[in-house]
Parts: sequence; structure tokens; C-alpha cells
Amino acid sequence: MNSKKYNMWLQYQPITDSKLKEQYQHFFMQLSVLSDGLQVQAAQEELQAAVPQMLDMELTISEDVFTSNIVIGNKNDMTQLLDNYQQSKLTDMNDEAYMIISSEKQLIITGNSDVAVLYGVHHLLRLMQQNEDIRQLSVVEQPKNQFRMLNQWDNFDGSIERGYSGQSIFYQNNQFVEDKTRIKDYARFLSSVGINAISINNVNVWKEETFFITKKYLPEIQEIASIFRSYGVTLYLSINFASPMAIGDLGTADPLDRDVKNWWKQKVKEIYDYIPDFGGFVVKADSENRPGPFTYDRDHADGSNMLAEALEPFQGKVIWRCFVYNHLQDWRDRSTDRARAAYDHFKPLDGRFHENVILQVKNGPMDFQVREPVSPLIGAMPNTNQMIEFQVAQEYTGQQIDLCFLIPQWKEVFAFDTYIKGEGTTVEEIVAGNIHHYKYSGVAAVSNIGDDENWTGNTLAQANLYGYGRLIWDPSLSSEQIAREWIKQTFGTYEIVLNTIEDMLLSSWEIYENYTAPLGVGWMVTPGVHYGPNIDGYEYSKWGTYHFADRDGIGVDRTKETGTGYTEQYQEPHQTVYNDLEQVPDELLLFFHHVPYKYTLKSGKTVIQHIYDTHFQGFKQVEGLIDQWNGLSKHVDIDRFENVKSRLERQLENAKEWRDQINTYFYRKSGIADQHARTIY
Repeated sequence: MNSKKYNMWLQYQPITDSKLKEQYQHFFMQLSVLSDGLQVQAAQEELQAAVPQMLDMELTISEDVFTSNIVIGNKNDMTQLLDNYQQSKLTDMNDEAYMIISSEKQLIITGNSDVAVLYGVHHLLRLMQQNEDIRQLSVVEQPKNQFRMLNQWDNFDGSIERGYSGQSIFYQNNQFVEDKTRIKDYARFLSSVGINAISINNVNVWKEETFFITKKYLPEIQEIASIFRSYGVTLYLSINFASPMAIGDLGTADPLDRDVKNWWKQKVKEIYDYIPDFGGFVVKADSENRPGPFTYDRDHADGSNMLAEALEPFQGKVIWRCFVYNHLQDWRDRSTDRARAAYDHFKPLDGRFHENVILQVKNGPMDFQVREPVSPLIGAMPNTNQMIEFQVAQEYTGQQIDLCFLIPQWKEVFAFDTYIKGEGTTVEEIVAGNIHHYKYSGVAAVSNIGDDENWTGNTLAQANLYGYGRLIWDPSLSSEQIAREWIKQTFGTYEIVLNTIEDMLLSSWEIYENYTAPLGVGWMVTPGVHYGPNIDGYEYSKWGTYHFADRDGIGVDRTKETGTGYTEQYQEPHQTVYNDLEQVPDELLLFFHHVPYKYTLKSGKTVIQHIYDTHFQGFKQVEGLIDQWNGLSKHVDIDRFENVKSRLERQLENAKEWRDQINTYFYRKSGIADQHARTIY
């Protein structure tokens, strides 16, 4: 394996600055490890892997904590080294909080749990990879979010639904992979950015995967769970709601049926016999042809509570996805609005869910588009645990061919003020559990990794996985900070590399939006594959993904007066702002309103001219990305340089198709010429 590709941001490159190297070496003469927990062992292993590579020296293990230069261990084993102030500082924080303190003589990493120590060690190694001074550290950190989860959409045959980085690292040809080295390395990467939960199979649970909750496969899943456990990552499984019929011998999966309830109770007990710290179930039910409680005239509370009761004795959780909508719509019917669906389904059930049920709500009301409003369901259920769902895999944002750094998008979502409890009720505070005091809450995302040597297809797409972990640990980090951290660890600290890649990452979301679907209308993609333009591909389909372009105008009327009334799902002032043509932000105009092509935006341009300008501009900007990257040919190793170069060339082709198809389509629809007389076909 080419280690530079494979090691993502854990490169542990040799420190070349002699003064810095000397400073670091001073702290790594002798290591004392005061706890013997699994995650502390993993922390020790990480140090033993990193130090020889970075500092060209071996790490000696010592029993003497007072003469050792670096000491790591759980707070409970550290009392002799911590003063009262330091101990009390950690006492006021959560289980995952850690502390790093250094003096001239000694560096101490401790925390409220074994996994906290591992997080602290990764923090130290991150500082060293960025060439930071570590002589007078006084770091105390805890994660803002309780659940920090990844959902793998991996299938047992080895394929990955919406996977753009090769095949699964977990499965091959309907078997678990024999060599689990890669799974262990993945667990290392996840722990380095603080991910603490993972579901390892697709939310669409197919025939053979339904058996994952049986002794046919539990011994192998137990092995995978133990790998993740060493890195503080709790394992979950996606389940088939109809399992009692599919793999049991019952004639029903009715959640209120006594036999069904008992079947699940037995099944859950069996799982915990194998995996005592099993996290619980992720469930996609009554959505896109997946079975669920609707079959039996039951609702989502009935369905999730039945599973919650089975899991409750073991502290297990049910993560119930709110991606539920009518996917058999009639395009002729303007009254049905897919954007309304999650809120309409779940809001009336607030307060009826068990306390170990968490509703997982997508960040927008549609489906991970490059631009859509924040889902009005987030925070709208004060009596029901919620977590937000992002997509690290770029299904609609370039599929890890096109560059699209998603951290700025997620930061906008976090910063959105819902006004559900008045001003200051941001999404960030809601999902952190600080507004409604949820028992369980946090963030989940669809993972973007596969068995490609560099894990993410496009080397630069690693930044989304890294950034996801860092952002949900500490949402106050800026997009710039996260980008710079990732670049320094991945490519080194050379100024031209740092500045160029930072600029490329931070401009990439806007560039992608410029040459794809305009002004918040979304979709317009090739059906099925979702890459490349097909403007009417979904326009007359069953999926509810319409733009309603005609000869006079474009956009979806979601106002309360003449449209679907979707705007009413928001609190004030958003309800008025989104409903009012004069106030709605330009970037969401077509999501909320149907307007004439000559409608003037706040920018002073007409809608049609905006469409032309942004699509010409987006293509030129991709040419600019290519020029920027080519300027690094002497500063980036050949493998990673060529990988990104080839992706950018494919991105240029894609941007060209989007530019020409979108501009041609709307020129032919509207008959309005481009003011600058550029070539439109």
C-alpha cells in the first residue's frame, strides 16, 4: 500500500524542524501508562506507531510515573499527579472530557474515561503533526454532541449504496471480510476525530442482511464490535422491520401483537449475549418500499416503541429515521409536497415515543441537496429525542469526483436559528440537547469510505470525513480551521500547499452550486445515478422532486396563500420571510416560489440571467481549480497529485455538461437571450 494514500490524516510525517524535533523528543523519552483499559491500550499503540515515524526514536515504557516524560491514564488512576484544581475541572465535565497539561518536566494526558484518554492522545498527535509548541499546554476539552455517529450504507454483497470509493471494507460476496486490518484502521481514523457510534449495514436491509441479528452472523459481528470497542466506537445494526416474518415463523410484524413483541425481546437478548455493549437498531420503516408499522394501521411511535421496549433492559437505543414520504406521487397533483412529509408524519406524535427512541432527521426537508432550507422538524418536537443526519458521501454534490467541501454547508445548518423557543434556538444547540433537554441527541451522517486505497476515491474528499468528526465534536471550529488542520496533517505544513488547497476547499461548495441546480430548486440530476444533469429526469416521476419550469417561469410554490403551505411549518420570522417574495433569500427563491424568468433578484439580476451567469462562471471556476492544483505538481507526491488531477478533469466535463444543458434548456423554454451573447446551444 502507498502509505500516503492509505493513512489519510494520520500520516505522522518526520518532523524536519530541528528545534521542534528536540522539543518533542524531550517529552517522548519514557512513557508511563497508568490504566489498562482497551482504549488506553489503543492510545499507547497510537503513540508507539507515531513517535518512531515523527521523531526517529523508540518510545520506552516505564513504571515510574514521576520520572517519565509523558504519562497517560484515566483520571481515577492519576490522583497522585493531578492537583485539586485539575481534578475538579474534569469533575464538572462529561465522560468523554480529557485534559492535556505539560510543564518543563512532564506531559500528562488524562480524562474522565479510558476513551477520553485516547481522544487526548489524538489531540496531542494532531498538534505535533501541525508543528505546534507543546511545552506549556493546558487543554481541557469535551465533545459538544453526545452521539457522533456514522451510518455505513454497505451491502452484504460488497456493494455500497451511494458509495463512490470502491467496495465495502466489511463485506465481500455475501461474506464478512476475513482480513479485518482495514476495519481496525478505519476505527483508528474515526477515534482520531471523536466518532463514537457506527451502524455497519445499509438502512435498506435486504434479504441476507436480515439475518445479521441471528447466530448465523452474530459471531462475526461480535468480532467487528470488539475492534470498534477498542477505539470507543459503539456498534449498531440496521434492521428489517418485518424480521419476525422474514426470519421468524410469525405471520405478522404488527408492533402491537404480543408474539411479535416477544419475538423481538428474545432476539435482542440473543444479540446482547454476543455483544454486551451493543448500541441498538437503526430503522428505515415505511419509506421507499421498506416495511413498517403502516401495514398494520399503526404509526411510527407504535413501531419504534415496540423495539425500544425490547432494547430497554440493555440500555439499547432505537434510531428511527424520519425520511418518510409518499414516493408514489402523481406529478399532476400539485397539492402533495414531499418537503412537508417528515413534519406532517412526526410532529403530531411528539411525546409518544419511549425515552430510548431517537428520531433521525435529515438536515433538509428533501434529500441532501446542494442547497435546501433547514428541515422545520428539527427542534419542533420538544418531548422527543432527535438527532440530525448529514451526508458525508456526496450523492448529490459530486460523488467524490467533483470537489465539494461540505463543512461550510453544515456550519450554516448548525447556525440556523429555528426560533422554536425564541431567538437563540439554533440547530447546533438543539442537537446538542441544550434546548429541550433531550435524554439522547446528536449527529449522524452517511459515510463516504470504501476499499479504494485512499479510502474516499478523491483524496480531497477525505476532508469531508475528517471535517465531519471535528465539527460535531466542536461546532465552534471554523471551516478554515478544520480545512487547515486536515491539510497540515495530510499534506504537511508547506505554505503554498496549505494556502492553495485551503482556497480550493473553501470555494468548492459555491462552485458546485454555481454550475448545478440554481436558486435552491434542487434535483435536475440523472435519475438513479444522481450524477450529471437531466433537467426533466425526475419532472414527471413518482418521487416528488419537481421544478415546474414552463415557458413563463420556474420554481415550486410552497406559500400558504397559493402553494402547498410548507412555509407554515416554520416559526416566525422564517414563516414570513420564506413566504414573502420580497424577503426570501435569493439562494432559496425557487424552493419556495414559482417566479417569472424576468423576476429580479436582490442581486439586481433577473432569474434567467442569474442562471446563465452562474453556469458560465461555475465552469470557469473549475478551470481555475485545475490551474491551482497543477501549481502544486512539484509539492505533492505523484500518486495523490495524479488522483486529484484526474478527478478535477472529470469535474470539468461534468461542469461543462451542466452549463450547456441547463443554459440551453432554459433558453429554449424562455426564449430570453443571454445579455452577454455567450454561446448557448
